[in-house]
Amino acid sequence: MPHYFAYGANLDREAMRQRCPRSRVLCRARLARHRLIAMSDGFLSVVPDPRANVCGLLWDLALADVRALDLFEGVSRGDYKKCYMPVLREPFGSVKALVYVGWTAAEGAPQPAYFGAILAAARAAALPAVYLAHLETLAKINRRNQQ
Repeated sequence: MPHYFAYGANLDREAMRQRCPRSRVLCRARLARHRLIAMSDGFLSVVPDPRANVCGLLWDLALADVRALDLFEGVSRGDYKKCYMPVLREPFGSVKALVYVGWTAAEGAPQPAYFGAILAAARAAALPAVYLAHLETLAKINRRNQQ
């Protein structure tokens, strides 16, 4: 089964259980030398950045669930493309994992309800405090931009 690195909506374990019932979460992980962005359409992606890391969850993705995940991520519509990148597992080791990367690096503001759910899932996943603070900052910037 392939490994899958979730950093956005798929941090929500219950939503993933519904989408990918045969898959299981393994551990927290991070994608080094990348940063999280909100694309111009408001959904999240990752872009290269040598000074940053994106935190998330590493999943053991069942082959039978790959199609459902591709549909959810809009691969056939061009919303996201599939890449295999090294991610660092907690507490040890590197592994190649499937990462869905958004269609553009043009930045925008995250969609409020979508981002709120991601922030809640990141807290539930016990992602590092410094990373949660970074997500909170993104949420505050978004709220200011909408006023």
